[in-house]
Amino acid sequence: MTSRTPRDSRLRLVRAPHPRAETRGEAQRDSARPLSAAPGAVSDRRARRPAPRPPEGTPAPAELARAARAGLADAVRVARWADAALRPGPRRSGTTPDGNGTLSDATAERAAAELGLTTDQVRADWDTARLAGLIEVHGDSARPGWRLRVWNRDDTAVLRGWVALFDAWSLAHPAPLDLAPAAVAEAVEAMPQVLSFLQLSAGPVPVPQLLDLLDQRVTELRTERCEIPYGPPLSPDPAEEAPLPALLDWALRGLAVVGALTYAEGQATLTPLGSWAVWVKLEQICVAAQSPAGHIEQSAEDMLRGCVRLRPNAARVEYRAWLAARPVGSAVTDLLTAARGEDALLRGLAFEALRVVGAPAEAEVRTVLDETSLRPYALLWLAEQEGADPEDVHLVLSREESTWLWIDTAAAVADHGEAQVLVRHLESAVQPTVPALLEEVRKAGHPRTVQVLVALAAAHPDPALAKAVRRAAFQVHTGGE
Repeated sequence: MTSRTPRDSRLRLVRAPHPRAETRGEAQRDSARPLSAAPGAVSDRRARRPAPRPPEGTPAPAELARAARAGLADAVRVARWADAALRPGPRRSGTTPDGNGTLSDATAERAAAELGLTTDQVRADWDTARLAGLIEVHGDSARPGWRLRVWNRDDTAVLRGWVALFDAWSLAHPAPLDLAPAAVAEAVEAMPQVLSFLQLSAGPVPVPQLLDLLDQRVTELRTERCEIPYGPPLSPDPAEEAPLPALLDWALRGLAVVGALTYAEGQATLTPLGSWAVWVKLEQICVAAQSPAGHIEQSAEDMLRGCVRLRPNAARVEYRAWLAARPVGSAVTDLLTAARGEDALLRGLAFEALRVVGAPAEAEVRTVLDETSLRPYALLWLAEQEGADPEDVHLVLSREESTWLWIDTAAAVADHGEAQVLVRHLESAVQPTVPALLEEVRKAGHPRTVQVLVALAAAHPDPALAKAVRRAAFQVHTGGE
């Protein structure tokens, strides 16, 4: 901040395009995000396990990404066709008549004709693109996902898209209708152990050996659920009998469809991508079981408070561990409940945790757009999910919303930060002058306005500016002009 004279009431603010995130007592620009960690944040002082490395012989990420791109080339082709042919959006061409983001008959036939495919191939590639995050369904419409936009330049995005498809293998290759749903569900639940065995074997495994393992795991699952019959043994219901060979055959074929393994000549072998994905999943389980700062079993609010003094990277590790131990839906609900509290810092941290959740949180985040205290955070979160340029993401906020967010962030700094950080936060306001800022702050209706202004006046070294801020605080407090 600069001034013309010590008592110039029109002190100019250094223009900042968006609010700042403050860490360790310094104001740093961070893509229009609100305060996401307490000033003075410290790293977790506990001994950390070294960064895990994939098994020896695992190809480099760039090579894995090339394999993933090759496997998803057809899905990418259909997604890019839709991006170009259906603009300004799939809704215009009726791609979602059932509200689930599926292609209409007319659109599927048009795509098949233009791409030289059958309509069944187009629908299969479209479904694969959705499962891999290349196409995102929003309400009753579908649009290209952020992964499609960065597909050629971001190996991490490609690998995450492939892992998303790997996680959804049972959807990419639906079970035959003659298999009982209960038996299918058991097979899906048991397959991670089968995949782990394949990964440890590091080579071809005969199907009979995998069948024995699947049988053991299904039996364990039933025992864990205490499915022990009482009374005289009953004749099994043929409809509920689990034909394990057929289930294993379906599962191995489904995993082969997504490129996780090869399945031929009575044996199965994980591909390099499949082996790497299984390792990634095992590491996620380890993270969930060994939360670095010990917050995995705490409530959302307590977990966020425990992350207040962690650096952003350490906090994200905590978020991932906490989220991995919960169903996504309930975790998102709990985070939004914590965000509705009085602590503005927890509000920012909750949305940082929701950034770790990503697209699965979108539907519930949209439901809070009508809540004044959460709307700015939700708008920024949604803009990021939709691939807005970090330098322009702040443009989704109105002037009033930006002012509200500025006050909320200042409240977080006042509660958890240092005086000089609050002074620096003044520079992030969108208003060009102090009087303009104070005028709009007074009109914002934020419940912490008075406290923020009083704290700013006490912290600011310029007597004239401090006096103007105190006057504004008094006027807000008394409702005067």
